[in-house]
Amino acid sequence: MLCVPANTLNLPLRPANRAFPMNCLSVERISKRYGPRQLFKDISFGLEKGQKTAIVARNGSGKSTLLKCIAGLETPDEGIISFNKGLRIGYLDQNVEMTASHSLVDEMLDRDDPVTNAIRNYEHLVAQHIEGDALHDAIEKMTELEAWDHEARVKRLLFQFGLRDLEQPVNTLSGGQQKRLAMAKVLIDMPDVLIMDEPTNHLDLHMIEQLEAELSAPNVTLLLVTHDRYFLDNVCDEIIEMEFGEFTRFKGNYSYYVEKKAELEEVRNATQHHLKGFMRSELEWVRKMPRARGTKSKSRLQAFDTLKDLANRNFEHGQVSIDIQSSRLGGKVIEARNLTKSFGDKKIVEHFNYSLKAGDRIGIVGPNGIGKSTFIDLLTKRIEPDAGKVTIGDTVVLSVFGQQGLQITEDKRIIDVVRDIAELIPLSKGKTLTASQLLERFLFDKEQQYQYVSTLSGGEKRRLHLCTVLMKNPNVLVLDEPTNDLDIPTLTTLEDFLTDLNICLLIVSHDRFFMDKLCTKLLVFEGNGVIKEWVHSYTELRDYQLALAARPAKKPEAAVEAAPKRKPSGKMTFAERNELKKIDKDLPALEKKKEELAVEMMEKAADHHAIMQLSIELEKVTTQLDALGERWLVLMEKVEAEQA
Repeated sequence: MLCVPANTLNLPLRPANRAFPMNCLSVERISKRYGPRQLFKDISFGLEKGQKTAIVARNGSGKSTLLKCIAGLETPDEGIISFNKGLRIGYLDQNVEMTASHSLVDEMLDRDDPVTNAIRNYEHLVAQHIEGDALHDAIEKMTELEAWDHEARVKRLLFQFGLRDLEQPVNTLSGGQQKRLAMAKVLIDMPDVLIMDEPTNHLDLHMIEQLEAELSAPNVTLLLVTHDRYFLDNVCDEIIEMEFGEFTRFKGNYSYYVEKKAELEEVRNATQHHLKGFMRSELEWVRKMPRARGTKSKSRLQAFDTLKDLANRNFEHGQVSIDIQSSRLGGKVIEARNLTKSFGDKKIVEHFNYSLKAGDRIGIVGPNGIGKSTFIDLLTKRIEPDAGKVTIGDTVVLSVFGQQGLQITEDKRIIDVVRDIAELIPLSKGKTLTASQLLERFLFDKEQQYQYVSTLSGGEKRRLHLCTVLMKNPNVLVLDEPTNDLDIPTLTTLEDFLTDLNICLLIVSHDRFFMDKLCTKLLVFEGNGVIKEWVHSYTELRDYQLALAARPAKKPEAAVEAAPKRKPSGKMTFAERNELKKIDKDLPALEKKKEELAVEMMEKAADHHAIMQLSIELEKVTTQLDALGERWLVLMEKVEAEQA
């Protein structure tokens, strides 16, 4: 995490290029290499005030290194990075590790200036319940420095990201809490340019939506890397793709990028086909050309060499190739009976009954810290419940892709990680793969296989972890936050693979796109041990929850009676008379439907799934009735006015 004036960064700074007067940032022909590996070369682009740009590329292509170079944490081998003078730059790292023992509020307010010191002193006194002269003096100091607005923003950001205990030592926070604290710390200073690496990792959906709202403000200038496709759609107005050593800009959100990229690939493939045809005719000329070559012939030969390079240029990407041999799954998969688990006063699950069947694709959703990962540990029997029982079927072959990643030492070679599990991996139709061949399918070439795990990027480590999980050929697969750090092409391949695979899935994720594509039902954590089933998409669930939260409370009857009567608004038209006749027919039918739904809800009170569906339908009918009732009143007032 970083937030400093641009002129204090360790960069080869110069005034921004006059050709881009509105640019906050100019990146000119920068390159970076690690040993034999060229991460990027001759990259140039600019960032204008209010622009929101995302960089999309495959894992290991240097996205995070590029952001660090721009933020001044690393120095490019070549090129110039320029910020407009006086701008403040905020940087959020992909990986956050805080080891200090001071409090959360001390970390949030770690600058030495009068306003920050006053807020920090006041918050400590309040948290420690210290009153009297000390608190009175602190309040006076806050008022004198006009620090209350800043203090309110500090608290709002911390509470927004689920951080409420301001005295909690930083080193006792979970990894996700530390990431959220770092994000709040970046946002508190309202930097002119925000540089963020995977900001949505470890955030639940509610927090992602709040972050989207914060970053969508017109005055926010943003450069980020993220795999969250809905986030890219909702926030960004430009996508920059790093591919084949090129830097291609798409002026639009993620949906626009996907559409235009497909068109670009069609044009590129057609161009390659045309160039290869032209090269074949030129090759015939080269073969027939006499030995005595004139100047014109030599020029044509040079043009042929250039043409040959262009025609043979490789635009094919290596694709993660996943193929496993899942064993037959019997009728009994995982059964939970009266499952109960608490930690002190915090209930994770209480009296929960559920039966996981073959072919189920279940998403597990809820706020961070509510107990989703603990629930997974209960279902996979890695921890014991306080009460109840979990039974796993005899035919189940279980694999877990956990959010903690590979639990191995960094000084191990990549090939040895796979060989420690198996030398030969069985595939479908009796085929087998060696450990090396399997790694090649997951885009680790033979040279890279003998490198150490420590040389891999965060996304490459996740891809290696996925490889070790799937090579066990599971028929029940548990994915706990699988999308963190994986690049979009790998996610797309994984989604397509899991869509076609006949196995049982349990997925914990806040990635709406991933969940919408794979899950047929959800288990929704509502807190206090309550878990309910939902049989629609994650997006539909969120729409329902937001609509429920936004629904206004019913007005008291007295207030309704006291409401002023509407004034008639002229004579009725022919269309309005027909509309009134239709409403007179529709209202009784809707009233009857409402009564039937209420009766059905009483009859199915024990069926949570049915109750949820019926309540949605009842809400729709009630909304229709209210709207028609309002319109009926307006039309009847016109009728009365005509008769008067």
